[in-house]
Formats: sequence, C-alpha cells, structure tokens
Amino acid sequence: MRKGQTPALKRVIVDYKKLDKNMLNLLVEKFPDGYDDDDIVTYRNANNEVVECVEVRTEDTAYLVKVSKRLVMAMEDFDDSDNDTDDESDLNTDELENSDSEEE
Repeated sequence: MRKGQTPALKRVIVDYKKLDKNMLNLLVEKFPDGYDDDDIVTYRNANNEVVECVEVRTEDTAYLVKVSKRLVMAMEDFDDSDNDTDDESDLNTDELENSDSEEE
C-alpha cells in the first residue's frame, strides 16, 4: 500500500430486517432527519434488478443498507424509542413487515 492511501474497506450489503441496534443507531446518527435522494446508492444485483441503498461506514466496513419504506419506519421507531426510554427493548420488525407488503 502506498503512503497516503487508506486501507480498503470491507463492503457489506444489509437488509433492514437484519439490522441490529448498533446499525440502526449509526443510521439515525448519520441521517437524523431522514435520507435524501442524494444519499441513495443505486446498483444492479445478480438478477439485474435495481437495488437502492444508503451507505453507513464504520472504521473498517462500508455498509449498504437496502432502502424501503420499512427501513424508514424502523429508523423512526428506533429514534422514537430511544427518546422515550433508556431501556434495551428490542425493535419489533415483525410488526413493520406485517404492516407493509411492499416488495424489496
């Protein structure tokens, strides 16, 4: 590696259903007012389908989190529950999934 270059980041694609509290926290910190069209990364997957994601980085990993209405709802619910209480309650993604039948 040449001087001045940063080490390559590990790249991970994540669906909102598999987000843990730490990842949701990173998303809410990076996008406190929600994400914009300018924040969306678009690519085609192996099935040639268009996939839209937002990027969140840690020290060693760049996460692409798939965008959907359910992601927005999960971020809002996480932020609301963070403000309402300091306990370690789990995010109920089953309720979100059942409330919106949108395809990803």
